[in-house]
Amino acid sequence: MKHQLDWSSYETAGQGDAYAGIPASGGDFAKAVAVCINDRLCQRKPKGVMCPSFRATDAPGQSPGGRVLLLKAALNGELGDAPFGDERLATAMDLCVGCKGCKRECANQVDMAAIKIEYQAQRNLALGTPRRDTLFASLPRLLNHRQILRQLVRLRNRLPLLANLGERWLGISARRRLPEPSPQAYRPPVASNPDGREVILLVDTFARHFEPEIAQAAHTVLTAAGYRVTSLEPSADDSHPSRPLCCGRTYLSLGQVDAARAEASRMHAALRPALEAGTPIVGLEPSCILSLRDDHLKLGLGSDAEKLAKQVYLFEEFIAREHDRKHLQLELKPLPGGKTLVHGHCHQKAVGAMKSLRKVLRLIPDFEFEFIESSCCGMAGSFGLDAEHRDISLQMAELDLLPALRRAPDAAVLANGFSCRHQILEGAGRQAQHVAILLERALT
Repeated sequence: MKHQLDWSSYETAGQGDAYAGIPASGGDFAKAVAVCINDRLCQRKPKGVMCPSFRATDAPGQSPGGRVLLLKAALNGELGDAPFGDERLATAMDLCVGCKGCKRECANQVDMAAIKIEYQAQRNLALGTPRRDTLFASLPRLLNHRQILRQLVRLRNRLPLLANLGERWLGISARRRLPEPSPQAYRPPVASNPDGREVILLVDTFARHFEPEIAQAAHTVLTAAGYRVTSLEPSADDSHPSRPLCCGRTYLSLGQVDAARAEASRMHAALRPALEAGTPIVGLEPSCILSLRDDHLKLGLGSDAEKLAKQVYLFEEFIAREHDRKHLQLELKPLPGGKTLVHGHCHQKAVGAMKSLRKVLRLIPDFEFEFIESSCCGMAGSFGLDAEHRDISLQMAELDLLPALRRAPDAAVLANGFSCRHQILEGAGRQAQHVAILLERALT
């Protein structure tokens, strides 16, 4: 088996007594699978992120440990000559939403999110990439034709006939509304504060094309704090200079690793001067920014990926860090209204970034907030838009998130993840906001 991701950070499996019972084939990927010690922690339901599919189904086979058993069988040849096309393995892997909770909460840090990417890539090689996956993964490129796409999405959302045809032909749930691109994409303002400390604002696909007000708010807040904010644009030798940069997350999450690597390489080339200068890189979307710190290390991109992983911050992480270092010049005023409920993106929770968010919210005078104890919201990128996943997606949301919102019907809602905000809108009819918008409102 030729690996699609770089698993060199794992030792080769099958060497010595310490690896008894580990698959004898599959090399480094097998070791990544075999770090599971079958303690069944993933089949319990304490507070935490892990494991939303098990929490929603109570099926041991839909836990990381259950998936490992079938993956070991596949790597040992027990599922035949084409194991990644086997429907038993497909059933086990299907509901993994890549939340990264097991990497944080499992005793041995089983990285099922990365394993799922490798599995999906191998299945694509064996059976071909589904049309729906090709469509969703290609969203950053399709948005080059944003006005056409916007009109198509608006028509689809308003005409049940089109939604039903989309479900029949592509498998996109007719019972879901698709996010509509905004009328205008984000246009970075001219950088001010010429003598301020420089930061690079990495505007992701979702902020750029769907919610440009978030990127604008982040730019405003960082500028007010005394920084010289520069938006990341393609490098001078980019082969597609008119196409905005993308981290490749949409491709990666659907197992299209070569396309993800190409997008990541473009971004790394554009970031190289900032990496060499030690300039902080600040981003807004947890799944995108944390891909740069984690998933890009498995794309075989060399030292640039390692430098970037140490130099990129979520917006709230950067604000909290600068406050701790007494570099922050940000004057905030109290905000009207009562308590705000805060839902954390799975990847924020997986890397411990919720502590930074808590610190930042405490910078707002007299601000009352409450973190919702929940696992995955269930949308998980495009997962919740799939016809076959729509119901289980909402079941995941009903475990903790949606009941918490119903108990406080008048509370404002904060959620930094694009797909989280969409799930909250669909499941509770509430418009959640990003922390950058909140801080912009609190500026004096």
